[in-house]
Amino acid sequence: MGLTLIKALTASSSSSLDFVDGTSDVVFDNTYNEYQFHFVNVHPADNDIYYTFQVNADGGASFDETITSTSFYSIHAEDGSGGDVAYHASYDQAQTANYQTIAIGGGNDTDESSSGILTLYEPSSTTYVKHFISQGTAYHHADKTITTYAAGYINTTSAIDEISFKFSSGNTDAGVIKMYGLAKS
Repeated sequence: MGLTLIKALTASSSSSLDFVDGTSDVVFDNTYNEYQFHFVNVHPADNDIYYTFQVNADGGASFDETITSTSFYSIHAEDGSGGDVAYHASYDQAQTANYQTIAIGGGNDTDESSSGILTLYEPSSTTYVKHFISQGTAYHHADKTITTYAAGYINTTSAIDEISFKFSSGNTDAGVIKMYGLAKS
């Protein structure tokens, strides 16, 4: 099993980075059972914000699919203080159409960014809901590392053909997101 790079998008003061089916070689189909999105050193224009994603079902008009999810995070400061693992209900969704948080607390200093992986399973299925899992790490604006783990499902049996990534506020000044397909076993 191996990853196949499908497309890479580079941010430059971008409001969002969107992978849209049928444009610029992006295809969500049954070639792969799962797709991975690697976001690497995404740097926000604003401070203390969240990195998020949302999807659009085939034939839909906007990124507003219903999500149910849960998440937790681990935190540790540069000076060795504050080590903790915590559940925080405000990062969960219960049948809402908001953007899902996948990295929290990103800072906008020149050395601060967020990186991680979002995995989306069987987005082309027209039988089942779409499961996802993510792990994202942010260099927090208060000189901490925060790693966020999120998982859940997108409550649609329609095929997913678009995905959008953006910060909860402001633009993405820099960074790359790479879309990979994982070969079927």
